[in-house]
Amino acid sequence: MTSHILFVCLGNICRSPAAEGVMRKLAPELRLDSAGTSNWHVGEAPYGPMQKAALQRQVDLSELRARQFTVLDFNRFDLILAMDRDNLANIENLRPDGSETPVRRFAEYADRGVSEVPDPYYTRDFNGVLDLIEAAARGLLAGL
Repeated sequence: MTSHILFVCLGNICRSPAAEGVMRKLAPELRLDSAGTSNWHVGEAPYGPMQKAALQRQVDLSELRARQFTVLDFNRFDLILAMDRDNLANIENLRPDGSETPVRRFAEYADRGVSEVPDPYYTRDFNGVLDLIEAAARGLLAGL
C-alpha cells in the first residue's frame, strides 16, 4: 500500500507544501512530505499568500520548510507526485538505475481534464490552485 507520498513543485513554497498540507488534513495517517526541484527557497516557509489562502481553509502550512528533491527520495517514498511536466522531467532525470518508484502528475487525480497544477506564484490564483489540489487529494485518496 502507498503510505509515504512526496509532492514536488519547483520551489517548494506554493503548490507542493499546499498539497502536503491538504493531504495531512484529509489523511493524517499517511506519511507525507514535499520538496522542490530547485534550491531557490531551501529552508524558507511557504509563500505568504499561499499560507493565507490555505489557512482560510483550515490548512496551516506555517511549520513547513522548503527542501530540494534529491535522488534519495526515490528510496524514501512509495509515490512521488509532480505538479507539472517540467517538475516530472526534472525528477525523472535524477531517477537512479533500477528504481521503480512511481512518479505521476498530481493533477491527474483531480478528474478535471487537466494534467498540471498551475503555479500560483505566477498566476496569483491561490484559491483556484487550492481547489484543484483538494480535488486531486480526494481522487488520490479514493485510489489508495
